[in-house]
Amino acid sequence: MHLGISRSQMVALALMVACIALLPLVLYPVFLMKVMCYALFACAFNLVLGYAGLLPFGHAAFFGTGAYVGAWTAKALMLTPELAILLGGATGGLLGLAFGFLAIRRQGLDFAMITLALAQMTYFFYLQAPFTNGEDGIQKVPRGDAFGFVPLDPDMTMYWFVAAIFLGGFAFIYRIIHSPFGNVLKGIRENEARASSLGYRASNYKLIAFGLSAFLAAIAGATKAHVFGIATLADVSIETSSLVLLMALLGGKGTIFGPVVGAVLVVSMESKLATIGSWVMIAQGIVFIACVLLFRRGIVGEINRGLRTSL
Repeated sequence: MHLGISRSQMVALALMVACIALLPLVLYPVFLMKVMCYALFACAFNLVLGYAGLLPFGHAAFFGTGAYVGAWTAKALMLTPELAILLGGATGGLLGLAFGFLAIRRQGLDFAMITLALAQMTYFFYLQAPFTNGEDGIQKVPRGDAFGFVPLDPDMTMYWFVAAIFLGGFAFIYRIIHSPFGNVLKGIRENEARASSLGYRASNYKLIAFGLSAFLAAIAGATKAHVFGIATLADVSIETSSLVLLMALLGGKGTIFGPVVGAVLVVSMESKLATIGSWVMIAQGIVFIACVLLFRRGIVGEINRGLRTSL
């Protein structure tokens, strides 16, 4: 099946896979797993921001929902990790469809504010819900045995499990973007009135894209909860929503590999600047301003401009 993969995309994909295979030899696997979880989250967010033309301010609601549901089902119900992660993803996807149904017919600032309000409601729900343990979160989440027989306690085993999830999610997003559905989404992003005049129900397409994005964001959150053995309010906070927005814009919205690059840079910056405490937020703000001023299309977007491709 022809997927429209250009030579430059093949090179970028090969480089990404090579990095996933070789970087554990020189970097801490847990750090790399965190990068992949956030990279999947950023790619999911980019599906609505870069390809559907929507700007949600509350995507952490889905990321955090996946984390909480995945953590609780693994710890309380003793589900295997792949089932817990899938259940977290499904719950996040359903929540995304509910949020989208309420917000999708609004545009611009109205849409952003509705998603922000719904995300804040979700935050306070998890703060008060008995099963989340409030500010303590769900701790000591077992990694378990994948498919019932592959123990994930060793970091390297867990690393390959997370890599498989990331690559599977990335391939799924790539397929969506290059499908007829993805082409309609791009048409709606460019000119919604014209797409509607051609017979496409724009609100339905945007709702499906929003639900798929929420599902993948929740998968990323549930995976992260298994990696670190904890799900907390930080996963569903407005700061996390801002972080994924920074990743998408820094790497390049509307590009395939941009969110991955953005996630690598932001997570690396957080790790390197962890010693300065809350000042890391100021550092991220400075980077964001610099990106907007110097790289208006994001890092990969500017590279695309030079190469005239669609990485």
